[in-house]
Amino acid sequence: MGLAFHWFLPTYGDSRNLVAGGHGTTMHGDRPASLRYLHQICGAAEDNGFEAVLTPTGLWCEDAWLTTAMLIEGTETLKFLVAFRPGLLSPTLAAQMAGTFQRHSRGRLLLNVVTGGEPHEQQAYGDYLDKASRYARTAEFLHVVRELWTSREPVTFAGDHIRVDGAALSNPPQPVPAVFFGGSSGPAGPVAAKYSDVYLTWGEPPSAVAEKLDWIRGLAAEHGRHLQYGLRIHVISRDSSEQAWAEADRLLAAVNPADVERVQSSLARSESEGQRRMLRLHGGGSDKLLVAPNLWAGVGLVRGGAGTALVGSHAEVAERLAEYAALGIDHFILSGYPHLEEAYWFGEGVLPLLERKGLWTHPNRTSRPAASTPFAAAAAQ
Repeated sequence: MGLAFHWFLPTYGDSRNLVAGGHGTTMHGDRPASLRYLHQICGAAEDNGFEAVLTPTGLWCEDAWLTTAMLIEGTETLKFLVAFRPGLLSPTLAAQMAGTFQRHSRGRLLLNVVTGGEPHEQQAYGDYLDKASRYARTAEFLHVVRELWTSREPVTFAGDHIRVDGAALSNPPQPVPAVFFGGSSGPAGPVAAKYSDVYLTWGEPPSAVAEKLDWIRGLAAEHGRHLQYGLRIHVISRDSSEQAWAEADRLLAAVNPADVERVQSSLARSESEGQRRMLRLHGGGSDKLLVAPNLWAGVGLVRGGAGTALVGSHAEVAERLAEYAALGIDHFILSGYPHLEEAYWFGEGVLPLLERKGLWTHPNRTSRPAASTPFAAAAAQ
């Protein structure tokens, strides 16, 4: 199986500059996230060969389920990777919603289960569990959901956090949607190993990613399971390395120091180990942002969650992605500012190079691509 590339839907708004906030911190772009604009991004993703678009969850963005449901009929093959938090709805309802989505989208749903790492945001939703309890609840939630999707008998379950009696679906999802799940802390590993299909990590240096994948592989083997693995990262890819780094410099120059202070102060409250790892890469300053070859931590100065970007020529970015793939990464969930234009920079510049390497095939195209494209030719020089 070739690599799968996914794009991102900025349901809080978009911009030609870095959008500050996220993950418990308010954010909005100067380009509003209207349905018309989100349809444009979906079209760009579909045309360029991205398999799915990730739609985030939280108070800082629009609801993922409702937004993606409104986008289905404007797309043909694109899948929707819907992020949601298991503590905010019952497992029976979530399993039913997945079935409904699969039928109406003709099997184009993927799920990103987010346990939640910011206590103040969880409490705003009425969730007061501590971190360890949230992961324990996620495990119980996914156990019930998977039973509902696969069992022919009514499901009864009584755990510490989840209880259902005689639950059954009249129309379970076909196919069962893949479950994407991320978490870097100790309690996250066993949940990922036992219940996820794709384990996600944010963009760290390859050695750190390799260590994390080995950890999850070992836990999954204890359950007799083999997972796929995904990397969530931004990209700035141009015809030359100089052009790409000039764009990174432009984005950094436009950052308001007040936004850095506001976002870093908010993220310091996070209980997410993954967020702490992102913060350690840049240390809150802008003097040491190149943390590995072509891996730039500037995004994390003002954005929660994924805070690194691969920056370079199309050929350089393709090479770095191939290195991550060699570690075992199967799925790449990418984004860039603005998301509409960057989908074309990456789709026309990097993906043809990966296809030539035999690492990727356009999922919506039956004919072979031309031997070269203007972007690919420039990247090879």
